[in-house]
Amino acid sequence: MASVLVVEDDQFVRSALIRQLTDASHTVRSVGTALEALREVAHHRFDVVVLDLGLPDLDGSEALKMLRGITDVPVIVATARDDETEVVRLLNAGADDYLTKPFSVEHLSARMAAVLRRARSGGGEAAPSPVIRVGGLTVDPLRRQAELDGVRLDLTRREFDLLAFLAGRPGVVVPRKELLAEVWQQSYGDDQTIDVHLSWLRRKLGETAARPRYLHTLRGVGVKLEPPAAHAPGAEPPR
Repeated sequence: MASVLVVEDDQFVRSALIRQLTDASHTVRSVGTALEALREVAHHRFDVVVLDLGLPDLDGSEALKMLRGITDVPVIVATARDDETEVVRLLNAGADDYLTKPFSVEHLSARMAAVLRRARSGGGEAAPSPVIRVGGLTVDPLRRQAELDGVRLDLTRREFDLLAFLAGRPGVVVPRKELLAEVWQQSYGDDQTIDVHLSWLRRKLGETAARPRYLHTLRGVGVKLEPPAAHAPGAEPPR
């Protein structure tokens, strides 16, 4: 059972979501505007937020950024805007997942279960993970901090999860299916989600897909993280 905040201005859609999520044993609160959503999140603890983008007071992506300023709660965005540019905006603004309208409650429930598994697995009683060092990259899973050549990286939660997972397997090509399962906690999905996060992560590492330093994509196989040649074991120091 999860505590869910539904942010949806269409009363018919909102009522249907409340009824069906409640039938699935979730605790549900609902609002119809972005400002109401911000107040709810500030005063109540939720396990997940379902955020509609077509709100009457604020653009949904702006509302998402404001939510991210006060909480790290998983957010699933519901949008009718099904294009790559919009997906990039949503993921970069901090969305954990997205659904394109119309969608079934079964589909929403599956996405909720995935983000909740990921969020809860990060808060268990596992032994502290050691700090990971790959070349000039340092990743501290316990403190959820990463540095590149001594400079702290400003990463979203998902970017950090992806970086930490790959850094923990330096030089190993990780299949995209495994990334979806381990980082996104999804057994299915498209490659676009991974590509978007890799693109933003590359920017923060000061590289591009055409000129990679740490992140290397093997077309049709997967992704690997390894130190640049200058940091590789046995590499000659610069003259």
